[in-house]
Amino acid sequence: MHLDTPEPPLDAAAQRRHDRARLLRALKASLAFVLLLAVVFSAQQSLDWRPFAVIPQTAAGLLGVLTAPLLHGSPEHLGANAVSLLLLGTLAGSVYPRATIRALPLVWLGSGLGAWLLGAAGSHHLGASGLGHGLLFLVFVLGLLRRDRASIAAAMIALFLYGGMLLTVLPREIDVSWQSHLGGAVAGVVAAFAFRRQDPQVPRRRYSWEIEEEQAALDAQAAAADRDQFEAEAPRDVPVLWQRPAQEERGVVLRFPPRDQ
Repeated sequence: MHLDTPEPPLDAAAQRRHDRARLLRALKASLAFVLLLAVVFSAQQSLDWRPFAVIPQTAAGLLGVLTAPLLHGSPEHLGANAVSLLLLGTLAGSVYPRATIRALPLVWLGSGLGAWLLGAAGSHHLGASGLGHGLLFLVFVLGLLRRDRASIAAAMIALFLYGGMLLTVLPREIDVSWQSHLGGAVAGVVAAFAFRRQDPQVPRRRYSWEIEEEQAALDAQAAAADRDQFEAEAPRDVPVLWQRPAQEERGVVLRFPPRDQ
């Protein structure tokens, strides 16, 4: 049984090649950014990095909004952020390539501005953890908004890997910039609403039972239409003689005189 659908038929092999290429592009881009962080961290050891960090509520500290995500305070700090960015960046970039490209500048600025607006005076904020939070919230909220198979799967994978980030947007640990986490998360949510339609859903071939169910529903609708057209009225809708409305008399009854006996 075949039923025409508005979605074009898929070439399974071509679709797999397309998905593999998109995954590799996202992985390469994420890996390149992680390598950039490692290069900057190596150069950071011989430089005074403090002017490039976010310094809350100061004009000079605004420079850090652009540069602070590239800086890290220790190898452990760099390693933790590198792993999360590699995984979440690959996941977001492979499922939502267009939305991710458009969301990254917003998440970058949001994490820095969150630290600049909410951080304690005199503190220094640095690190790319705000970007990781932004990517997590982007993938999670897009899964809630789109609700197709790929989006739901990506949201579940992101929560399984880094669901704990949902709580680190609030103050929990000393020397952890929850302000940049919160700023990145808010930016990720805003980006999800703004760019949720940038990546069209991939058309999929429907299973045979789905087609049969749709055909059965169409047959049932056609049968119901035929019954409505040709079936006689129900007996309760046909007025009986003694319940018909009174009609005006159309003639005059002439009475003959009785015959004499």
